[in-house]
Amino acid sequence: MPPAPQPRGSAGEVFRAFLKLGLTSFGGPIAHLGYFRQELVLRRKWLDEAAYADLVALCQFLPGPASSQVGFALGLMRAGPLGALAAWTAFTLPSALLLVAFALGAPLFAGPLGQGLVAGLKLVAVAIIAHAVLGMARALCPDRERATLALAAAAIVLLVAGPLAQVAAIALAALAGLTLRLPTAGAAAGAATGGTPAPASRAPVSRLAGLVCLALFVLLLVGLPLAQLVAPSQALAVLDAFYRAGALVFGGGHVVLPLLEAEVVRSGWVGAQSFLAGYGAAQAVPGPLFTFAAYLGAVIALPQGAVFGAALALVAIFLPGLLLLVGVLPFWQAFRARTGARAAMAGANAAVVGILGAALYDPVFASAVTTPAQFTVALACFVLLTAWKAPPWIAVLVGGLGGMLIGATGW
Repeated sequence: MPPAPQPRGSAGEVFRAFLKLGLTSFGGPIAHLGYFRQELVLRRKWLDEAAYADLVALCQFLPGPASSQVGFALGLMRAGPLGALAAWTAFTLPSALLLVAFALGAPLFAGPLGQGLVAGLKLVAVAIIAHAVLGMARALCPDRERATLALAAAAIVLLVAGPLAQVAAIALAALAGLTLRLPTAGAAAGAATGGTPAPASRAPVSRLAGLVCLALFVLLLVGLPLAQLVAPSQALAVLDAFYRAGALVFGGGHVVLPLLEAEVVRSGWVGAQSFLAGYGAAQAVPGPLFTFAAYLGAVIALPQGAVFGAALALVAIFLPGLLLLVGVLPFWQAFRARTGARAAMAGANAAVVGILGAALYDPVFASAVTTPAQFTVALACFVLLTAWKAPPWIAVLVGGLGGMLIGATGW
């Protein structure tokens, strides 16, 4: 195996580049990957098109927030571990701070207009998730086998409550994909980035470091629930819940919604209305959608305070995906060549579509849309996103104004 390339930049350089991206990257994970390519591949020439496309393929294959994982890996390749930390911090912090401010400012939304704005943000969430389901279904369920797996996954999570149902749905779909030898699209990563997939890109990570990260990933996934049984505390329960949600997310940021809803709403930590309002607000800020966790952590009434809760939830939800990324990087080239692994992931991705579709019905649509006027606003936002190709912040603006109008008029 050839030696890994040495970092060629500084953590400060990485931080400045990703802070710019964190302040301006609207539009979700696929848009983020386009911004990264434009800024870091084409303009700064940190790596070539082939290496970038291969890195995107890896991060799309793993659970976790794909765009944040790509950013973390780019920082790692550019400036080592400090560069990776700088990239994650700079890309994540702007949206996290905005969402914590929204959570702390919730009492300001007590009047009719404020309540209408919050209701409008929930309607935006309906449109955003419906748009995500449509796009993901087209990409990940192009044949009857995968469409059937999506349907089965939706039925499982709708009829069997709890996060274990979602895990079971993904595991069963992956097994079905392996059994059926589902076809996979090898060019997906290249299409997403404008390049062509190439042999695996290398980062300054040894196999030993990779194995340590993989062991730590498993240890936390298994150990946190056991620690909660031995020494229960709300902070430890929050850490466990958000870590588990981050470890099980396949298919992008929107898929975290049903996992987090099962963890924080059904447990009584966060009300359904507050949950959806925060998710709607998350559409209006740049950066990764996973920073929604910072809002939830601030809303959960931890004894240590809102800022501690926000930081705990934010780190917990990103940590498993980043550990997996570093753990898999040294072994990616050999693993990606196995057709069985790709077929299993094709089945798991189909299940993700079904889980997100189930979440669109309950809790999103069922709790947000109760009147014809609300349905009209949600439908208008959906048409803006799908037919007019408007950026999400336009839908947020229309949904917020529509909700305020409904609140003021009582429609």
